[in-house]
Amino acid sequence: MRDTDLRPIDRLLAIMARLRDPDGGCEWDLEQTFATIAPYTVEEAYEVADAIERGDLTDLRDELGDLLLQVVFHARMAEEQGAFSFDDVATAISEKMIRRHPHVFGQEAQRSSAEQTRAWEVIKAKERAGKGRDQSLLDDVPVGLPGLTRAVKLSRRAAGVGFVWPTVDQVLEKLDEEVAELKAEIAAGDLAKARDELGDVLFVVANIARTLEIDPEDAVRATNAKFARRFRFIEAALKARGKTPDQSDLAEMDALWDAAKAAERG
Repeated sequence: MRDTDLRPIDRLLAIMARLRDPDGGCEWDLEQTFATIAPYTVEEAYEVADAIERGDLTDLRDELGDLLLQVVFHARMAEEQGAFSFDDVATAISEKMIRRHPHVFGQEAQRSSAEQTRAWEVIKAKERAGKGRDQSLLDDVPVGLPGLTRAVKLSRRAAGVGFVWPTVDQVLEKLDEEVAELKAEIAAGDLAKARDELGDVLFVVANIARTLEIDPEDAVRATNAKFARRFRFIEAALKARGKTPDQSDLAEMDALWDAAKAAERG
């Protein structure tokens, strides 16, 4: 049978096995470990998100393929160690999805989206309790997540047991308090403490995002895109004047920034 006659996923698994074959495989692929591949896995997930943000479905197809390759790569390395295979990964997630959707695959009543979100966390808590060892409520919140995303997940876990500011106004008051403490450390010239206070500010900002049900990473990605768009406007306007940004000054560029904002509103 030719490899092109295989199902696409079986062909991909066979390709990865060949790349990792010590007899004639790829030296680069053979050198990789879980740790060295992990950054690529995270990067590919962000590229999927970027394709979605741009609404580019052709790119999304390609980026999902790149992300799938990461799963196949990790599974192949695990299989070589006798730990688990790709089929084990697929089986585990299938069983988990069935277990966490009893209103679809079981006898429970249908749930709204909000009810399912709450039920999902309850089921996850039961799964953690069933592992048979003492665990913190926060233990399985991955440390490798982006900082703001992890802050949201940590605070959401704590909120689930009542450790939460009741209203967004109270969270905003806490933000004012943390900003004041940051200003005080900056004024004192203590940059080490300022770093800690800045972290506190960002954690409170993540709590505001959680309270408002806004993904902070989505929010900052949108702001990054807006900043880049407006700065390109500044560059284009300066170029029309025969200048570059380093030949300009803050006053001129700030005025052009306002012009960019006005153009967007228009």
